[in-house]
Amino acid sequence: MKPATNNKKRHNCRMTISSVAWDQEQLFIRQITRSKLDPIPNPNPLPPWVTAARAADSKKAIDIRILDLREVSSFADFFVICTGSNPRQIQAITEEIGEQLAERGEHPVSVEGFQNADWVLADYGDYLIHVFSAKARAYYDLERLWKHAKEISIPA
Repeated sequence: MKPATNNKKRHNCRMTISSVAWDQEQLFIRQITRSKLDPIPNPNPLPPWVTAARAADSKKAIDIRILDLREVSSFADFFVICTGSNPRQIQAITEEIGEQLAERGEHPVSVEGFQNADWVLADYGDYLIHVFSAKARAYYDLERLWKHAKEISIPA
């Protein structure tokens, strides 16, 4: 019986791109490079959730609240909750928050409810942005659900 032949072209080098040694070498180079790089200082010393609250304020959001969930929840550290008066304003608030956070290098994991604009939820990992209509905010009443969370004032 004739042994199976490999139809792949052979390279005239010691390692092929798919070889384990090459992968390990690349991983090692990445680790060394990362450890030698100094962290880039953040030009904006304020936390990103403060930037989000200020962005909402710049678009005339109503009743902006920041809840510190670190002691009561494991899935998020902060909620930024605000209200818009109509669907177009809710979308504008959401877009402004996204733009200002993107300037800081922050991008959402997901955004839900933007088209409907009754309750827009933007998940940024450690913090969540909730932009409500007045009706939806009264109905869901997140402040009541998270009443054990500490409320934080927006720094001036």
